[in-house]
Amino acid sequence: MSESVSESRLSPPPEASPALSCKNVVREYRRGSNSLFASSADAPTVRALDGVSLAISTGEFVAIAGPSGSGKSTLLHLLSALDTPDSGDVSVAGTDVRSLSSRGRTRLRRTTIGIVFQHFHLLPSLSARSNVALPLVEHGVSKRARHERADELLSQVELADRADHTPGELSGGEQQRVAIARALVSDPAVLVADEPTGELDTETGHRVLDYVEQTAANRAVVVATHDEHVIERADRVIRLRDGIVVSDG
Repeated sequence: MSESVSESRLSPPPEASPALSCKNVVREYRRGSNSLFASSADAPTVRALDGVSLAISTGEFVAIAGPSGSGKSTLLHLLSALDTPDSGDVSVAGTDVRSLSSRGRTRLRRTTIGIVFQHFHLLPSLSARSNVALPLVEHGVSKRARHERADELLSQVELADRADHTPGELSGGEQQRVAIARALVSDPAVLVADEPTGELDTETGHRVLDYVEQTAANRAVVVATHDEHVIERADRVIRLRDGIVVSDG
């Protein structure tokens, strides 16, 4: 065996790019104008994020924690391509979010990012099956294939027997599980959840958390939360205060 071949086989493989990353991210908002200001342009700005840098890999379950006003929701919006930073870089699955148009960011969310909202955001007139299948309409998937995929995911979250029920006929925990199934229907590389247990009792929250945690095997999972149970079960906890990362580990 030659020396060069031996060295090549012994050297570690190159590290994969993170599924999500931020570098020196700043995001500011202008306070609403009132009688004290001649125009909104004269209103003071609030720096929601101030030089945030982080990297999250596929297979990680990461909690974003911090008090109200710390910047958790702003960071989550950036990581889910719902917003762009004023400065710094945000990358999702190797794509520079700032380089994309609004339409490009929408396309990125459809193909790469699953989002779970605290208040479910299910369409009240549609069944659980149709709510889960809805994102696949934009992908041109046939109705039969959409429903088969939706039924597969509803079975995984133990709601196969509730597939024909509308959100109003489901409990809060059941609605959140439908929302998780919907977020996963396109098999995204990234799952982002905003306070997924915030509207639920402790027992139901644990059950929902089980499903969120299980999805981290083959994707990056990021959860913004105040819930200590979520924080305890995360692989890593990134803590924010006043828009700054104060700990990461």
